Amino acid sequence: MLSSPHNLRRGKRFNLSSLSALIDYCLSLNSLLSAQSIHANLIKTGFHRHIFLGNRLTELYSRSGDVSSSFKAFSDVPTKNTFSWNILLAAFAKSGRVEDARNIFDEMPQRDIVSWNTMVSGYISNGYVDEALGILYRMQELGVRASGFTLSIVASYVSSAHHGKQVHGLVLRNGLYCSNTVVSNSLIGMYRRVGLVEYACYVFWGMEDQDVISWNSMLSVYKDAGHSKQAFECFRLMRDCVFAIDEFTVSTILNVCADLEDLAKGEQLLALCFKMGFLWNSIVSSAIIDMYSICDRLADAVQLFEEMMRWDSAICNSMISCFARNGLIDEALRIFVDALRMDVRPTEMTFASILSSSSYSGLTEQGTQIHSWISKSGFDADEIVSSALINMYAKLGLTQCAIQIFSTIAAKDLISWNTMIMGLAQNGQGKEALGIFKEMQDYGIQPDRITLLGVLTACSYEGMIHEGKRIFSLMEKKYGVVCGLEHYACMVDMMGRAGRFREAIDFIENMPHKPTASPFEMLLEACRIHGNLHFAELVAEKVMNLEPLCSLPYIVLARMYGSRGKWESMARVWKSMKERGVKKVQGCSWLSIRNCIYVFKSDQILHYGGEDTYTILALLVWEMESEGYAPEHIELEYGDEE
Repeated sequence: MLSSPHNLRRGKRFNLSSLSALIDYCLSLNSLLSAQSIHANLIKTGFHRHIFLGNRLTELYSRSGDVSSSFKAFSDVPTKNTFSWNILLAAFAKSGRVEDARNIFDEMPQRDIVSWNTMVSGYISNGYVDEALGILYRMQELGVRASGFTLSIVASYVSSAHHGKQVHGLVLRNGLYCSNTVVSNSLIGMYRRVGLVEYACYVFWGMEDQDVISWNSMLSVYKDAGHSKQAFECFRLMRDCVFAIDEFTVSTILNVCADLEDLAKGEQLLALCFKMGFLWNSIVSSAIIDMYSICDRLADAVQLFEEMMRWDSAICNSMISCFARNGLIDEALRIFVDALRMDVRPTEMTFASILSSSSYSGLTEQGTQIHSWISKSGFDADEIVSSALINMYAKLGLTQCAIQIFSTIAAKDLISWNTMIMGLAQNGQGKEALGIFKEMQDYGIQPDRITLLGVLTACSYEGMIHEGKRIFSLMEKKYGVVCGLEHYACMVDMMGRAGRFREAIDFIENMPHKPTASPFEMLLEACRIHGNLHFAELVAEKVMNLEPLCSLPYIVLARMYGSRGKWESMARVWKSMKERGVKKVQGCSWLSIRNCIYVFKSDQILHYGGEDTYTILALLVWEMESEGYAPEHIELEYGDEE
């Protein structure tokens, strides 16, 4: 029995099979030191030049991550076969050295389907989609038939509609469309990612044999697109076709119920889960926790979480998100710490949820501490975590930190681009956001509704009315994105900021959607900023009709009347507000001191050491004046309601 490579040094004679078995043993150890020991002994005996053992050594070093030694073992073999080249090609492709892999690929005297597959998957896994498609087209030109494995790999990584349609065309040309279930499932997943629901349906209904993965994939397509009615119908058809539903089926439908905030349907599914024994499955339980959280049933979510026999990452992630969504930041962090103590390894979704809670709380120090933990855990290269970090720093106003993280992402997905564009736009850096959008288009990535919302927001902040209108008009024609209420609201905000009130009112009234109070409220704020009382009165009346209990129109009109000395009009507005039972929403401020957040309204400031606060402010004003500054409009009156 072979137990170690030391037997070679004892002079014992070995045949090829025993030496191969010894290499297998080293592969199981995954030890670079053992690989080097075997290599040294094979060199002494001359076996390193044998094609079979040379290939095994090349593979051994490749598995150990030592590409240079793998190349040396390959070079030592005088007569190489296609298998030798394929091992080396895979070693360079897996290590991310795709240019070196391409050079090896071009030098190969003969290539088989494994060689082509390795090159395609190497390009795809490192984010070079165009190059991977180029290899596929080259295969077509040379008459090399792409396998289902090749095309399913490409479909699994494609993230743009343009590339997706190209891959679908290749599948059709290779005759794999209806017969290969794996390829068809990959196409459905691909169209789900790029948001082309109709194409996913076309693939699904054209399949000869759907399996449970096919049905689950279609449910996810409908869910992600917000087509809840079709998702429920698909679920019903799946059961009618006597397909055995699994935990992924149920969790997807539960997520649809959560998106709709339809607790009645959700609890019907909960009963089905109990009947089928799915209730204690972590995927299903986490979906139920999410549903309860979104439907404002926090106590039920906590109860289910506490009844779980065993914690895992999925359960903890849902509970952390649940607490964060409800503003319970301390509880979210407590679950995170407890999970670590119970040796539950955090995932990318764990960190995304925790970073989201830091964004809500606005605690910069807490966010940077979590960032340090992410770096130590090796998750800083993950796309989901990177996007969450960008989002957190953008919400904290630290856009330079967000840009720095964004620039380090090797293969940026649509979420990364969207997060960066929206983050810059919301921080008033519209030109920078538009620059990122142009860069995104140069990379050939198709924007979605969130991208274009961020771009319109950037145009609004920069006062780029003409550019904003141009992009809005191209949303459906060029980008295939249907304009939603949020896009119309952004256009209203853009016109309001520019003082085009009549144009904005006409725009709202000509919307294909039924107008809500929201765009009029945005326009009312713009009227207040521009001091246009005439349009403020018109817009305020529309808001009062659409949302009678909204206090904003009364407050804006009263303040505008007061600033012009129209005291009778101001008193009439306050009286009307009181008679109609409209309550003024009082703002608040918050202050973080040593991880404690103090929230107070304007009339509560004295309860938090207000006298000392005003004393310090008075000293600061005195110091500014002594240095030649003249602060204007500083009032240090106790108990100021405004």
